[in-house]
Amino acid sequence: MHTPRRVAAVGMATAAMVAAAIAAAPNAAADSHKGCVYPRVCFYPTVTQWNNSAPTAGYQDVTSSYQNLGPNSRGADYVHNTRNDDRVYLRYTYNPTGQTGDLCVNPNTTAIFNSNFTVTGIMIQTAPSCP
Repeated sequence: MHTPRRVAAVGMATAAMVAAAIAAAPNAAADSHKGCVYPRVCFYPTVTQWNNSAPTAGYQDVTSSYQNLGPNSRGADYVHNTRNDDRVYLRYTYNPTGQTGDLCVNPNTTAIFNSNFTVTGIMIQTAPSCP
């Protein structure tokens, strides 16, 4: 079953644009998805871990600033937000240039990063959607 995807563009300091695929989770209301238990934001370093529903890290605390990711979450290819009413900001490094940026992930949504990006931080906010 394919999940719908949309691309979210994020501006860089040099006005270059980067993109990460975003996919909504089916039937995800206060529920687990791909092994990620509500109300966590889970990290999957590889497509194999994503396909096997085997997250290696999960965060759930609302914070006022970014938390640096540890070795089980840093550089993940997939990040899923099971929260129903909270958005998540993911800080990343764009590897070809070394510039940093951030991506907002809506509730019950998955962000997918390719090898050009290294996810380095997370901030969970009590807001129902991304700006």
